[in-house]
Amino acid sequence: MNRKNTYHWIFILFFPFVAAFSQETAAFRVQFDETPVSEALSTLEALFDVRFSYQDDLVTNKTITLEAADRTLEEVLQSLEVTLQVQFDRIDDRYISLYADNSSLSEVQELDNVIVTGYLTKGIYKRKDGAFTIKPKELGALPGLTEADVLESIQLLPGVISPNETATGFNVRGGRADQNRILWDGINIYHKGHLFGMISAFNPNRIEGVEFHNKGTHPRYGERLSSVVSIASRNEVSDRFSAGIGLNGVGADAFLDLPIVKGKLDIQAGIRRSYDEVFESFTFVRMADKVFESTKITNAENTNNDFFFLDYNAKVNYKPNEKHSIHLSTIQIDNNLDYLVSERDVDNGTMLNDILEINNEGYGLQWNAQWSERVRQETTASVSKYRFTYNFLESNNEEQVSDFEKKNVIFDSGAATEVFIETRDDQLLSLGYQYSLKDVSYAFLETAQLSFVLDSDQTVEQTHSLFGNYQYRNPDLFDVAVGARVSYFQNLDAVRVEPRIFIYKDLFKNLRLQVSGEVRSQIISEIDETVLSDLSLENRLWRLADGGTFPIIRSHQVSAGLVYNNKGWTVDVDSYYKKIDGLTALALGFLNPLDSQFHIGEQKILGGDFYLKKSFGAFNTWFSYSINSVQSKYRELNNDDYFTASNSIRHNVTASLTYQLKDFQVAMGWNWHTGRPFTEALTVPSSDDLFFQGINTERLPNYHRLDLSTTYAFRFSKESPLKGKIGFSIRNLYNKRNYLSREYFGNNNINDPITVVDKFSLGFTPNFLLRLYW
Repeated sequence: MNRKNTYHWIFILFFPFVAAFSQETAAFRVQFDETPVSEALSTLEALFDVRFSYQDDLVTNKTITLEAADRTLEEVLQSLEVTLQVQFDRIDDRYISLYADNSSLSEVQELDNVIVTGYLTKGIYKRKDGAFTIKPKELGALPGLTEADVLESIQLLPGVISPNETATGFNVRGGRADQNRILWDGINIYHKGHLFGMISAFNPNRIEGVEFHNKGTHPRYGERLSSVVSIASRNEVSDRFSAGIGLNGVGADAFLDLPIVKGKLDIQAGIRRSYDEVFESFTFVRMADKVFESTKITNAENTNNDFFFLDYNAKVNYKPNEKHSIHLSTIQIDNNLDYLVSERDVDNGTMLNDILEINNEGYGLQWNAQWSERVRQETTASVSKYRFTYNFLESNNEEQVSDFEKKNVIFDSGAATEVFIETRDDQLLSLGYQYSLKDVSYAFLETAQLSFVLDSDQTVEQTHSLFGNYQYRNPDLFDVAVGARVSYFQNLDAVRVEPRIFIYKDLFKNLRLQVSGEVRSQIISEIDETVLSDLSLENRLWRLADGGTFPIIRSHQVSAGLVYNNKGWTVDVDSYYKKIDGLTALALGFLNPLDSQFHIGEQKILGGDFYLKKSFGAFNTWFSYSINSVQSKYRELNNDDYFTASNSIRHNVTASLTYQLKDFQVAMGWNWHTGRPFTEALTVPSSDDLFFQGINTERLPNYHRLDLSTTYAFRFSKESPLKGKIGFSIRNLYNKRNYLSREYFGNNNINDPITVVDKFSLGFTPNFLLRLYW
């Protein structure tokens, strides 16, 4: 074949790709000034050589305003989706269907609050009030994820990091993991992960939207210092039956939407479960290797290890008329481990059995009422039950000789109501009341003497909170939200006042200023403990403030930043300072076996986040950098001086590149951060004893990994309602063995030997996705 014919065939083979790529990357000057939507769509059809199909009622009497700028088709469609609350569905290269988007998070959120669309990727929005909105059903590809795991998606945002490389153990702006409040349809969730936190416990196919607050938080939210993750399932009554099933490397799931009375009543439900009892995939094995590393499960022989996880949720939506709606929700999260070690051939028929059960069930009620055009009310009630039980059984010749049991039980119930009054078009006032009852207990029970056991405890707290928030919007001046939360902790006989303020200002055409200040309080937190016979998993237990050893934790924090957005460029820079008082730490956690007391301390956090994004055609690239310093000080520890906190990650860098061609998406991302601080142990000369000099004076080696993911959505035919999606991802593409932590166990008694335990990251881990829905 001559060279001319060769070029001819190459052109024929690659022309479809080039044509599609050209269409995706072509940018034209687009401007609309209160233009009728139907006219605007016709303009786009002529510019980009596409065709839109839609029902007339979606565009009737609607107009669109869009500032003049060079935009690709994808950028225009993203702007229209936000402004018109619609969605576009690509049928092929040329034809695009338009349909209503019923996925609004709440009636409170207004569309004009969005200032950045596609923050990281499509489906993530940054709002004027500083919060982020995430819509899992719209999410584009994110590196390392085959599906929209909510908690892992949040970890890609600036200022968020998981030092232990789990979905649930993430820190927000230097705060600890227990300072993040997780809500499902208004229900407090205390156990939020599966496989010991490796994946989140929330089925993304049942999530309509997520609100993530890391600053300037509305005063309706209390109980935590660092962040709020409010997850919401769909409130709209479905008008048609839909369902889906899916399979990935660790579990399978199914979901359905079932209309009962058209426009009035429906039911939605979802379920997920692991299948490792039947087949242990390579993905599951890699995750289990990380979780059980350096525990008895990895090191022992003649073992039987049964593990499974399960979560399910259901919701009933009832809309008796246009002004009222009622929603009933339930969620169940279960994790179970039964680990048996047989030493019959070694130690006279001894059998050791570890049984671990963790579950969180919740129930919620929501009633929305529209009393008039400018007055509405939201009323909620919820119950959350968390139970953690760990048993260590020892038997000799089939006769039980000892039983150690560790328990942590939470009963959390509450009710709230909030009234929204739109006094004028540019002003919104909300007033509310919340009541909560928390009953928290933990205990260590034994039938054989152990070296060191923490005492049992049960604490009950009733809290009454009044809150209010006033919003004023003026495009020519500024937007401001001023609010306060006043809480009376009845059993502690204590009052806490928490003022909040958030200011938004358009400095120039594409440059915006965001400033916030707030005071927050927290009465429930986690403590670390280590017991000699423990499995070395889930060593954190929840407990309530008691006004003495465990005071109410309080934080003061301020934040200021700038957002620039123009012609596909987005720059977001933010700085913050936090001062936290009332933290409690167990001295054993600082390696002093002579001191088994709790110590009260404080923490100060200073940091900043930088985010840069550029979209060009089908490509999207972003880069983020975070820096912070977390310093702790506890009474009678470290000579009452500040020391570096164990969760202080000084530098964190993330970069990503994504590409989309119609329904095919691929994403690659790289993460690097400095190692965690740790306390160095030195060996005493001529002895095996260890001694420790200073607290967290050393750092582990720097961490870095490369992730890849790709997905493809498809239809079986134009006529069939059956659709599908396949995906593939790789975590840690070059199999870097990263240090996650260095810990010391066995310091329950001065005579106990101390064991050094290094924990490492997830290795090369592929995952897959197969999903069908109709």
